[in-house]
Amino acid sequence: MEKPVYTLEFEKPLRDLSVQLEQLSQQSLENNLDVTKEIAAIERKISSTQRDIYSGLTPWQKVQIARHPKRPYALDYVNLICENFTELHGDRQFNDDRALIGGTAFFNGEAVMVIAQQKGRDTKEKIARNFGMAQPEGYRKALRLMKTAEKFGLPVLTFIDTPGAYPGLGSEERHVSEAIAVNLREMAMLRVPSISVVVGEGGSGGALGIGVTDRVLIFENSYYSVISPEGCAAILWKDPTAASKAAEALKINADQLEKLGVVDEVIPEPFGGAHNDYAQSAAALRTSLQKHLKDLRALKADDLLDQRYERYRRLGQYEEAGVVHN
Repeated sequence: MEKPVYTLEFEKPLRDLSVQLEQLSQQSLENNLDVTKEIAAIERKISSTQRDIYSGLTPWQKVQIARHPKRPYALDYVNLICENFTELHGDRQFNDDRALIGGTAFFNGEAVMVIAQQKGRDTKEKIARNFGMAQPEGYRKALRLMKTAEKFGLPVLTFIDTPGAYPGLGSEERHVSEAIAVNLREMAMLRVPSISVVVGEGGSGGALGIGVTDRVLIFENSYYSVISPEGCAAILWKDPTAASKAAEALKINADQLEKLGVVDEVIPEPFGGAHNDYAQSAAALRTSLQKHLKDLRALKADDLLDQRYERYRRLGQYEEAGVVHN
């Protein structure tokens, strides 16, 4: 796969070193010069700079990686880890929302129902998929497919990647908040195993609308939050440019979410982010899904419901002066 040309702000030192290396190599070819030592020195510098940058990423820098335009999207993962994905369309009420896709597939030889938020690569696809922001018909389509999965005993795999549900006039007129609320209720009562994976952005109720599952997994550089860092900064500090400060305060990164019990497992990414190696990222996801599906498949439906209830009940616990509150 082609190396991404898009460079994040904090990656610019690496880009500058890469340019130096390319120029030096070109000069060596054109002038028949031996610059082996100089090239080796720059390569060592690139290696050390990479370690310095990626071993100490801030919460805001991880958010930027989660939004990287070359990052694998849901369909990339579905195509890499599943077979015979057959997309199903429409909510049977209003329309087919292309920001939220779903259908049957085979994972590890087992039939599953896949539901995913899908962003677009180029401008045309971004508009068609509404930048991954689903409208009420998208969540109603997702619910229809979940109910179908329950009827036929299929595990539900959801892939979360959205800045949030679409807040436009038409979306509000067709009751997007009600559609999401119904999904929360119905997902909590599904009698089949369910796993959600945050593959990029996990924004607000738009993410939760397909995220109330038995297991919640998240990629290392993804984020999952009640609000975007920019939105939080605009509300609390009246300054959207304080997004980095908000990202730190929100505790939205994978490692922080795992400590808080919001997610069940952090899936490792290739050095520098999932966009650097789709196959390696997909392999890590496959391993994680196999493990959790095996565990959930061993449970009876009533036990699934009980464990799911306890999982989300724990998220409402907090401590004050040594007393645990629910």
